[in-house]
Amino acid sequence: MGRYIGKRALTAILCVFVALCLNFVLMHSAPGDPIRILVGSDNPDPEVIEALTIKFGLDQPMHIQFFRYVGNLLRGDMGVSIYTSEPVFDMIMQRLGPTLLVAFTGTVLALVVGTALGIFCGRRVGSKIDTFLGSFSYLFDAMPSFWLGLMLIMVFASALHVLPTAGMMDVRAPAQGVGHVLDVIKHMVLPVATLALTMTPYYMRIARSSVVQVLGDDFITTLRATGLPENKIYRRYVFRNAILPTVTVFGIQLAYMVAGVAIVEIVFAWPGTGSLIMTSISRRDYPVLMGTYFVLSLSVAIMMIVVDLVYSALDPRISRSNS
Repeated sequence: MGRYIGKRALTAILCVFVALCLNFVLMHSAPGDPIRILVGSDNPDPEVIEALTIKFGLDQPMHIQFFRYVGNLLRGDMGVSIYTSEPVFDMIMQRLGPTLLVAFTGTVLALVVGTALGIFCGRRVGSKIDTFLGSFSYLFDAMPSFWLGLMLIMVFASALHVLPTAGMMDVRAPAQGVGHVLDVIKHMVLPVATLALTMTPYYMRIARSSVVQVLGDDFITTLRATGLPENKIYRRYVFRNAILPTVTVFGIQLAYMVAGVAIVEIVFAWPGTGSLIMTSISRRDYPVLMGTYFVLSLSVAIMMIVVDLVYSALDPRISRSNS
């Protein structure tokens, strides 16, 4: 097991480094000058532009900038924002918590509901309920997340007035204690529901197809021939084998949710990393973008290791075959 984890860790480090190189090159090769955006387009002072360019090291060749950035990153320094002069690390940490709160809640909810519905339909392939739930899942799968979010706002916030329109908290609500927690939960309902409704069909289809595939294996036929109860076969064998693909998808989606909820965050004015990335792109704020993309690649690498460990725990043959 130790050798298995070591190989996965080395692969993760290599992937993070490659992602870091690609992000740096693509970002600095893209059109747009962050300094000119910062000083504005109305009669910019050439001396100010030159001074700011030197200050942020943008006058150096790209390879010098890259090696300097990597050196600072190894010392734990992500730099400062070109636009606000705030430390990038502090900016990301302020936004990471709200993003993880919404992303984790929505993804877990989609995993539980989608897997349960997929297993339920997998045991009843071809039935009316299977056809109905399958059609219903395709309906939500075809809905863009921003459109669904706007529809939920129109119904539950504008028409029924039972949920807040946007934001993470009400300025008139308590700043701490149970009242604060309940206020945040109330603001989470619509963005979490948007994420869960758009992701649940994916988990449902994966779980359903996995159940159908496992039920067609020879060992299931053998177990049935021995007289083992059907519920026990599903509980001990079918479910355990069918859950493996959903675990993989859950880990990957959870890692990418750090930046993947950007549209939902913008629709609901949620103060997370997704909206930070979109704002930084419009400003060409290189340090902030590099920092958020580094955190994203690191989260993907860590989650893939966690998924591999969970996968090997559910199916020990994986770790033995790769050791």
